[in-house]
Amino acid sequence: MSNKKEQTKENEVEEALENTNVNDECNETEGAAEAQDEAAAESEVEQLKKQISEIQDAHLRLRAEFENYKKRTIKEKAEIIKSASEGVFMNIIPLVDDFERGIQAAEKASDVESIKEGLMLIYDKFVKFLEQNNVKEIDTKDQTFDTDFHEAITAIPAQSEEQKGKIIDCVQKGYTLNDKVIRYAKVVVAQ
Repeated sequence: MSNKKEQTKENEVEEALENTNVNDECNETEGAAEAQDEAAAESEVEQLKKQISEIQDAHLRLRAEFENYKKRTIKEKAEIIKSASEGVFMNIIPLVDDFERGIQAAEKASDVESIKEGLMLIYDKFVKFLEQNNVKEIDTKDQTFDTDFHEAITAIPAQSEEQKGKIIDCVQKGYTLNDKVIRYAKVVVAQ
């Protein structure tokens, strides 16, 4: 019996050793898996940090580019405005020249009709210049009073029902620039 007991004890010891070896192997496997997971997590963290850094850099560059764009467009707008007014003045200068020639001719001329004719030529040239720059006269003749285009400076009693609300006289012409009123026509209205 003692042999059997010894053999049973030996079997138990062997089983215990085997279990210990299996547990050690499991622990080593789990430790290796944890180390791999930890290394993978650290690698992923590094990748995310790199992506964040790249995104921040791209954002910073985009923002700087946008600021430069804003400055450039403001400068371009100022140049356009400056050059646009330059073009208008370049077209007005020949009209001034015509007036100067007309004044010189008026000093030497004895014929009033030729002076009138010269003034009408300058006037027509100036009106044509305004039309070329989209400045148009507001029509008032036989028109109904419209507060969008006319300014009533006085009202007089209408002589007939048909005249009520109509413009009787224009005291000062009005003008539009690209269909926007830049000066209202000052008119007398019948009531």
